[in-house]
Amino acid sequence: MEERREKLKALRADGQAYPNDFRRKDLAAALQERFGALSKEQLEEKKPAAVVAGRMMLKRVMGKASFATLQDGSGRIQVYITQDTPGYEPFKHWDLGDIVGAEGTVFRTMKGELTVNAKSIRLLAKALRPLPEKFHGLADHEMRYRQRYVDLAVNPEVRQIFAERSRIIQTIRELLRGDGYLEVETPMMQPIPGGAAARPFKTHHNALDMDLYLRIAPELYLKRLVVGGMERVFEINRNFRNEGISTRHNPEFTMLECYCAYEDWQYMMALTERLVRAAAGRASIVYQGRTLEFGKPFARLPIAEALRAQGVQGDLRDRAQLSRRLKEAGVAHEDRQGWGALQLMLFETLAEKHLVQPTFVTDFPAEVSPLSRRRDSDPEIADRFELFIDAKEIANGFSELNDPEDQAARFLEQAKMKEAGDQEAMYYDADYIRALEYGMPPAGGMGLGIDRLVMLVTDSPSIRDVILFPHMRPES
Repeated sequence: MEERREKLKALRADGQAYPNDFRRKDLAAALQERFGALSKEQLEEKKPAAVVAGRMMLKRVMGKASFATLQDGSGRIQVYITQDTPGYEPFKHWDLGDIVGAEGTVFRTMKGELTVNAKSIRLLAKALRPLPEKFHGLADHEMRYRQRYVDLAVNPEVRQIFAERSRIIQTIRELLRGDGYLEVETPMMQPIPGGAAARPFKTHHNALDMDLYLRIAPELYLKRLVVGGMERVFEINRNFRNEGISTRHNPEFTMLECYCAYEDWQYMMALTERLVRAAAGRASIVYQGRTLEFGKPFARLPIAEALRAQGVQGDLRDRAQLSRRLKEAGVAHEDRQGWGALQLMLFETLAEKHLVQPTFVTDFPAEVSPLSRRRDSDPEIADRFELFIDAKEIANGFSELNDPEDQAARFLEQAKMKEAGDQEAMYYDADYIRALEYGMPPAGGMGLGIDRLVMLVTDSPSIRDVILFPHMRPES
């Protein structure tokens, strides 16, 4: 770095060290596409012009002529520089990582590589820090996450992951818009955090002198819009939850939530399947060595059947039996929790890890579904589903609870749980109840975890691999 700083000092003495008057006209990938099929002789005849720029990743100085490889956002292109090229002498002293621009004609070398024969070459930005030589190993993961800018610069496969992420989000947007959904934006800072069972982040607004919470979900605001007559709405944006970090959890993450009036949970399951299949873009994918089938209809499995498949027999609404099985599994629980909460805990302990192929889990207890509509034929069960793929919860949806009195009663139950020490229990939201009292049409809703979906499609083992700047502890 000291050597590079000395070079920068000399550049400053000669004039502008970081010019901004060079205009690139050609991307590496576009040159490969346009001229990749032409022979050496055809290129010599045409002599197509090219103006390229990028980070210098390779450099070979060979006396009277040299080669450099420039990397731009689309790929790499080789540049040939001779002693007659303006800028050749300074070029010999430039470093790997420097941002370089070159203008010339396209030709093919004796080895057949498409190359720009530079008529001029310029240094556009001096890199003071050298790129790491080895940046691929497992030991470098923490450095890669902290310095994503370096990770992207030296690992083209990482850039491809985030290009694929963009494609997935765009695919979801286009499908929903094609179905008549309107994309909206709802508050990130909320006076009452609602829409999920999670611990929020808290902040304070000085001008209003009031506490606010980073949202844990946009659900209650989106359903307010359904009350207002916006019958098909969706939002793709960040949620924030003050919880643990793991290979599948980050304090801020991206979710799709969508709501549709005059539909139910069955419709939402079908929509979720369409969205996931479209995002995958193919009938099957390989994730961490396991083949996941997306072309076949997704399985549907009630929670009780999932538990019976793991050897849990008897009455699965018998709280005493469920409590005994949880104790055998070493899972702590409380006396205030009903059979529904214990059944869900037992499912998460015994059955969830076996759900590798895409599976909709259904028949959730109403006790653990405070925003879901109860099933008409069995009020202790909610019209709700969760989608699991590779033992990861990917989506959650249900027929929406639009009965204001039932919703108010469930909020009160949640408030009692919060008073008893459950930091993830929901708050009582009086304004949301008021909205429901104006009348919300019957509706279905769904939330889809974008980060986990991208993990699957890109074969990424950790959520940090698909978030550009994941949260980490401060560097020591």
